[in-house]
Amino acid sequence: MAPLTKSIWMWAEACQSLDRAERMHRRFFEPGGTGEHVWEPPVDIVETARELLIEIALPGVDPRSAKVSFASGTLLIAAERRLPQTSEPAVIRRLELPYGRFERRLPLPTGSFELAKSEFVNGCLMIVLRKVAPAWQERHR
Repeated sequence: MAPLTKSIWMWAEACQSLDRAERMHRRFFEPGGTGEHVWEPPVDIVETARELLIEIALPGVDPRSAKVSFASGTLLIAAERRLPQTSEPAVIRRLELPYGRFERRLPLPTGSFELAKSEFVNGCLMIVLRKVAPAWQERHR
């Protein structure tokens, strides 16, 4: 099979992103929701030789409410995006952004990781997980 050109790869990635967004949109507006957790934020994960770089889109989420943990090969991000509060009665004219509690579980690649950094930047939660070499591997360097 011939290697994919950059434009074909970008088109395929764009189509996959649109499919994911549509699935998330359908799930968010299902009657009855999915229990306590009603939406999942979109996530990008990039792996380097030393780290996993994870970016979670969380516009409007209070950084103090976000909880990040990882165990058993899974990263868990949970928080809540609240509806805007008004001082007087209001009519919702459009509601496209998801609100409510969310929980996103991301399976991690095989290996050991430690949290190197977690910070909010431009409405996104940026997480850096540093790869940790097993002790036996460190001894044989």
